[in-house]
Amino acid sequence: MQLSVDDQALYLRLAPWERALGLMRNLRVPLEDVSDVRVVADPIGEAMGSGMKVGLRLPWLMFVARTLRLDQLFIVRRGQPALSFAVRNQGALQRVLVSTPEAEEFASRLRSAAR
Repeated sequence: MQLSVDDQALYLRLAPWERALGLMRNLRVPLEDVSDVRVVADPIGEAMGSGMKVGLRLPWLMFVARTLRLDQLFIVRRGQPALSFAVRNQGALQRVLVSTPEAEEFASRLRSAAR
């Protein structure tokens, strides 16, 4: 998984195995459609508490999955903080949670872009 942000959008590019096992696609979200940005210290715990999921689930290790309603997307790993954000205009998808060592940096950039 590769996360990047430019002046116009946030990009989430998934490896082929992540797309297949997690029933997902790559995302491009315009910055004006990103809100409620925060850093999650325990993303595995948040993913486990979010209800039933489809995709790759290795409890306490890794989730590459979506909720059954397809409104939440999780690509989280144990031991890494995660970036959480809400999205609009992405079909059923409403919230994304992705692990990245640079979660604080991405959160800061997204909050700055929202101003």
